[in-house]
Amino acid sequence: MDTPQRVEAYLAGQPEPKQTDLRQLHERMLADFPGCRLWFDDGTNEHGKVVSNPNIGYGTHTITYANGSSREFYRIGLSANTTGISVYVLGLDDKTYLARTYGASIGAASVTGYCIKFTRLSVIDAETLHAAIRHGMTVDQHG
Repeated sequence: MDTPQRVEAYLAGQPEPKQTDLRQLHERMLADFPGCRLWFDDGTNEHGKVVSNPNIGYGTHTITYANGSSREFYRIGLSANTTGISVYVLGLDDKTYLARTYGASIGAASVTGYCIKFTRLSVIDAETLHAAIRHGMTVDQHG
């Protein structure tokens, strides 16, 4: 299966109303960032062990590890979790930026250094979420 097919299978496997919310976010990402690289991470490591929830990823940035090695990874991740949805904004050096900038106006969401977690799209301000996503997709590698 290619990446779009894997993403569709993942979305189709989600219960409602989570599936509808995930589809809305996915469609908005594709509309706002046409041509961005699409990723799918099934949440397993190289040994097939589950290490995270599956993620749909968008865009690219380079992760550099403490040992000096690096790899490409996505900038924005979208994932279902047990209580709702997580949106990951990766590649930000300032781990207080998301909470400081969007935390007060996003509504019923938990905002950490790189994750915005909420139960439903209806309980958050979607435009604030999309502003955080736009920032994550357009910030330079060290922003």
